[in-house]
Amino acid sequence: MSNNDLEIQFQEALQKASEMSQSSLPQDVQLRLYAYYKQATFGTLETKQINATFHLRDAFKTNAWMQISHISASEAKEQYIEIINSLLENPNSNENE
Repeated sequence: MSNNDLEIQFQEALQKASEMSQSSLPQDVQLRLYAYYKQATFGTLETKQINATFHLRDAFKTNAWMQISHISASEAKEQYIEIINSLLENPNSNENE
């Protein structure tokens, strides 16, 4: 898949995700989507970017992002697209990978 095709599919997935209700998604799926989005758009999280005075919710989000920091932005986009498409195909599944 070319970078342009990947970017188009990623933008479409972002649009689809924005139309989803957060409350309809399990929290683990929300965290994975957040992590893949951040990795795809900002790249690897550097320890100097971590704020020492954040809340528990931020700690979970940061941890999710750090767990996938070894993958490329392209891989993160592909994973994000895959999760969104899976959720749309099976809206009642918990999508536990």
